[in-house]
Amino acid sequence: MLIYDLTHEELVEFLLENNQKKFRADQIWNWLYKQKVSSFQEMTNLSEELILLLESNFKIQALELVLKHMSQDGTLKCLYSLHDGHLIESVLMRQHYGNSICVTTQVGCNIGCSFCASGLLKKKRDLTAGEIIAQVIETEKLLNERISYIVVMGIGEPFDNYEQLMKFLATINHPKGLAIGARHITVSTSGIVPKIKEYAHMGLQVNLAISLHAPNNEIRTRLMKINQRYPIEEVIGAIKYYLSVTKRRVTIEYILIDEVNDQPETALELVKVLRGLNVYVNLIPYNEVLEAPYKRAQTQTMENFYDILKKNNIQVTLRKEQGHDINAACGQLRSQHL
Repeated sequence: MLIYDLTHEELVEFLLENNQKKFRADQIWNWLYKQKVSSFQEMTNLSEELILLLESNFKIQALELVLKHMSQDGTLKCLYSLHDGHLIESVLMRQHYGNSICVTTQVGCNIGCSFCASGLLKKKRDLTAGEIIAQVIETEKLLNERISYIVVMGIGEPFDNYEQLMKFLATINHPKGLAIGARHITVSTSGIVPKIKEYAHMGLQVNLAISLHAPNNEIRTRLMKINQRYPIEEVIGAIKYYLSVTKRRVTIEYILIDEVNDQPETALELVKVLRGLNVYVNLIPYNEVLEAPYKRAQTQTMENFYDILKKNNIQVTLRKEQGHDINAACGQLRSQHL
């Protein structure tokens, strides 16, 4: 078991059960999350007895770097190997406000979005909370820089790995863990309606993003198989429920694909769907995938789409493209390597 899999409370419980002092948990977490050591032997203020106890029960090394690609704009894409040989990806993006990392929650993905490289390889297993945490820590060590923003939007559907996701969020937000502010963390879902409603009651300040990508069932089902299970009316209903419970704004992710969902009439339809909701739309230029038949929308078309939403009082941004020269869309590096 990875030591990162334990919450602070679980580590305290383990120590007490093994006749160790409670305060040792704080010391261990300081070594793990502040000093970011690679072995228990580096924890120099612990007794040899405690170090042996930790070594006999836990592992500290979760990931092995297989490949890294650096974009011209500073975007860093890492392909990591897990203990069982499965491969995952993390993408670090340099922003004017700090370093942001997009982490993976599953080996492969069963959501099967037709535009996405992640779904090319079916889900093999969920990641543990510790394996998700390790992506942040190992990438920080690689850069020797702090990561201050986290997006849970890599390979996999986070709400399909809900329990481990919650443990991950608890540790990275914990003041003695990675101490990343909740409002600096965004969790993205393809629209698993029951989990959106459950998440509304978690009392978290973590941001929620919904991958919508279409204003109607016809286009959305073409792009996202999950729309057959949770059609757009149910997804919008879950967003309304979340808004009523939390009073927190929701991000709508919308990838612009050439002649699929980028036309003016589609923009106007999206306005109707979102009007009156406390949301803002993040328009995303499509990172083309070799195995998918889609092309990115034309620059002028994307700007026109943005203008239509803006003129109709929908809060909207058009994301600056990053990492296109290194195939930074999640799943591309992994699928090509395999």
